[in-house]
Amino acid sequence: MLRQASNRIVLLAGGLLAAALVLTLVSLAWYERREALLSTFERSELLARVLSDHATGSVETSSLMLRTLAETISQQSHAEPNRLQPMLSNSLQGLPFLRSLAVLDPQGRVLASSIQDDVGHVIDLKRLGPWPAVGAERLHSLLAGRGLADLAPGPAPARVTVTMLPLLRQVRTANGANLLLVALINPETLATYQQLTMAGSKSIAALMSYEGQVVAATETISVEPSARLLTHPIYTDWLPKREHGSYVGAGVLPGEQVVAFRVSRTRPLLVSVELDLSTALQGWRDNMLWLLAFGAGALSLIAGACVIALRSLSVRESARKALDAAHEQVAWRERELQVLLKSLQELVFRTDAQGAITYVNARWEVLSQERAEQAIGRHLQELVEPAGRKQVQALFNPDDRIGIRTAAITVRAASGELLYFDVAVMPLFGPVAGRNTLIGFAGSAIDVTDRTNSRQRLQQQLALTGVLLEMSPLPVAMYDQHFNYISLNQAWEQFTGLRRGDVIGKPLGRSLLASDAAQHREQDKKLMAQAKVQGMALGGQLRYEAQLMGADGQRHDVLITKVLVPDENGGVRGTLCTLMDVTEFRNAERATREARDVAQETSRAKSEFVANMSHELRTPLQSILGFSELGLKKAREHASLVEMFGEIHASGQRMLALVNDLLDVAKIESAVGIFELERTDLRGLVQQVLRELRPLLDQRHLKLNLQLPDQPLAAQVDAVRFSQVLRNVLANAIKFSPQGGLLRLSAERSANGEAHLSVADQGPGIPEAELEKIFEAFVQSSQTKDGAGGTGLGLAICRKIVEVHGGRIYAENGVGGGAVLHIVLPPRSSPDSQMGSF
Repeated sequence: MLRQASNRIVLLAGGLLAAALVLTLVSLAWYERREALLSTFERSELLARVLSDHATGSVETSSLMLRTLAETISQQSHAEPNRLQPMLSNSLQGLPFLRSLAVLDPQGRVLASSIQDDVGHVIDLKRLGPWPAVGAERLHSLLAGRGLADLAPGPAPARVTVTMLPLLRQVRTANGANLLLVALINPETLATYQQLTMAGSKSIAALMSYEGQVVAATETISVEPSARLLTHPIYTDWLPKREHGSYVGAGVLPGEQVVAFRVSRTRPLLVSVELDLSTALQGWRDNMLWLLAFGAGALSLIAGACVIALRSLSVRESARKALDAAHEQVAWRERELQVLLKSLQELVFRTDAQGAITYVNARWEVLSQERAEQAIGRHLQELVEPAGRKQVQALFNPDDRIGIRTAAITVRAASGELLYFDVAVMPLFGPVAGRNTLIGFAGSAIDVTDRTNSRQRLQQQLALTGVLLEMSPLPVAMYDQHFNYISLNQAWEQFTGLRRGDVIGKPLGRSLLASDAAQHREQDKKLMAQAKVQGMALGGQLRYEAQLMGADGQRHDVLITKVLVPDENGGVRGTLCTLMDVTEFRNAERATREARDVAQETSRAKSEFVANMSHELRTPLQSILGFSELGLKKAREHASLVEMFGEIHASGQRMLALVNDLLDVAKIESAVGIFELERTDLRGLVQQVLRELRPLLDQRHLKLNLQLPDQPLAAQVDAVRFSQVLRNVLANAIKFSPQGGLLRLSAERSANGEAHLSVADQGPGIPEAELEKIFEAFVQSSQTKDGAGGTGLGLAICRKIVEVHGGRIYAENGVGGGAVLHIVLPPRSSPDSQMGSF
């Protein structure tokens, strides 16, 4: 009965195994078929995404190029074909998917084109449809033809052979004229890219519009490029609900297809990738043959195994079960022990009775960067630093009967780094020849390198902090929450005259006045309140000034800085306080302020004196000039008198110019005037000053080379004062230029936004050593002291005016002779009223 039951079990097991095998093979076949379809879906969707991104990128690149051209054309007052033609040709470079670029007027005339033969043609604008709005674009449907010349008025071709995909953009020029920019995208380039992408694949691809029009397709699609496929399931079942997807069903080609599609992100285009279902499953069918063969072989093996099992079951069944159970138990214990040893973060090892290593766990490889096999046979004392070898050797003393033995050892790693371990070793005893004998040692080692290094760094840091605190020249003290001193440095002892032994542990402020102690307590409360608001993570810091009594018995001005020191629990351990003696600084500050007040009062008195004297001098000068002019009129018949009164009048004029310059200097130094800075176009000021000085130019027969920018040269200036600078500089240049010479005046905007004006003459020039001195008061160039010079105040006044504007003025000698004066003004963002020198 037992044997029959066993036989029935074997037969049942064989049947179940065969059924399971068949079910597994069927499931595997179904799974492989599903995976084949999923792989085809993923590949087709990837191809659809690549082709859609390429088509979208081509159109978007064309759109970006049209926007760039539109911005350039919109800034031009007239659309000149001679300027547009090279612009279109250059824009077409590097864009192989574009056939041509063209600019059309509202009558359909081609004003400019990258194809020279298209220029001048008049096309039928109805073929392109309505123009997009100004600044907008429209992607037209596919048109027959190769270029704009094929859109001339007349019937469209009956059969499409060559097509183009127009991209339209309307632009308005600066004079208000509307133009149409046309970019003709080559669908054949898109089809070529599709063909190259599909190389090595049996899939087909088609680029279609939302209206179902085929824009481009691979060679294996027999439909015309301009055909419309509105009955395609993509349009009837999927759009517009889904922008991408895949399915098995009808497609462009007849039969059941694996179809994947994707809509363009920004354009009314979509890409369809299809693969015949039978082609997609060809590999799966081939694999099924091998699967059937494997299934047949496996069923044969199952049948043979059942026969063998039935024959030997009665004899071997009981022994096999017992043996399998024993093996499984041993294997389980062994796996459990191995997992346990591998999971340990400690180094576990075993040695023989002489201390030679016989086993180490996987932690050895992490610590030593060696394989575990390389440690077998080595002694532990060979691996440690020489200073600790005797201590390790004592761990393996066979005569010592101590149970657990411990030691701290140091090992140098292969990288040269020192590693620190805490080692524990226990002797192992076992029966040998009937006696309990030492057979080896078992031990473990814990890596305490991080802990040891951290402790050493902490000790070093504490020692360094102590040295720095002691060496600090600033008095530093720390007190706890109960305002008792914890520590202080030598500088604090020297400042207060107290010794730390008499202060540590005592309350602070015993030597302070009651008012001073109250002030410091109030600041401590403010520091604690600030720390509660900001949180101890920010530390809490306070700085204030006070007066403290020093060791010399004098009160010192000190800058006090207090910082809260947090403890390990996030609370407050104490307050660190530093003192900075600023007594000398405050005394110097007060002395400097008093000296400045005295200097300002002296300068004001001097300026008022010069101004008053200059005003007093003008009254008699007016009388001298008036009487000299009267004498010139009365003495016309006497040449000697005319010459005398002429000399008197000229001397009076020079004296009056000197007085006026002195008045300007007095105003500059009095600092009572205000410059009204306004945003001004410097070109207008230059033209105004030139009109005033035109008689002087004509009198000396000077030629003027004026170079002003086309765009406004704006700067923040006081128009009256800056005109004075231009007038002085130009008058000097006219005065020192030879008769019939050339005067050059240029203005420009520098790269950093500064306004730069320069005036160049053909005069005698300025010696190199005097280029800077001529801007000092009453200083003239040695080249102009022959009578042509003035009072020597003009350029000094110019420099002060320019400096009030925040600019600079300087001189240099020209390359071909003469002097060049440069005026540079900084850019200003808004109008401003600035205290100046007037």
